[in-house]
Amino acid sequence: MRLSVCSFNRATATATTVTSEPRKGFVLVEVIVAMVLLAVAVSSLAALMYSVSQSGIVATGNAYRNGVLMQEVNRLEGIPYDSIPVGTTSYTVSTAPYPHTRVITVTEPAVQLVKTVQVVITPANVNYKPDTVNFTRTKARTSRVLCTDCPQG
Repeated sequence: MRLSVCSFNRATATATTVTSEPRKGFVLVEVIVAMVLLAVAVSSLAALMYSVSQSGIVATGNAYRNGVLMQEVNRLEGIPYDSIPVGTTSYTVSTAPYPHTRVITVTEPAVQLVKTVQVVITPANVNYKPDTVNFTRTKARTSRVLCTDCPQG
């Protein structure tokens, strides 16, 4: 932008006048517009916070459920094969932080050889999803490597 000094005349320049009249109602309109904009922004943030909190609740339930499943699988894999009873067993846990029901079903498709175990976890809280794990236990073959007078070894 180029300014021209020669065309400017100080004597003919007029000063802008400031009116002393108050601007009636203009501030009120500005406040209303600001409140509407704030309401739109806060309502969109509220929806975002609700979805984030729901995701957090689901993640917490998943963590508790996975912990209970791992605990039950480790317990059933750690005990001897003959100590696992065939049939259905149900446990109800009502203490915090994760009240739930465990249903353990053990079947024996091959007698004294294979047991199939199913563990179903059903949480008391409807926001958490139930889950199931299936695994197979087999009877270990005993080794008689150190037995010198055994008929097979």
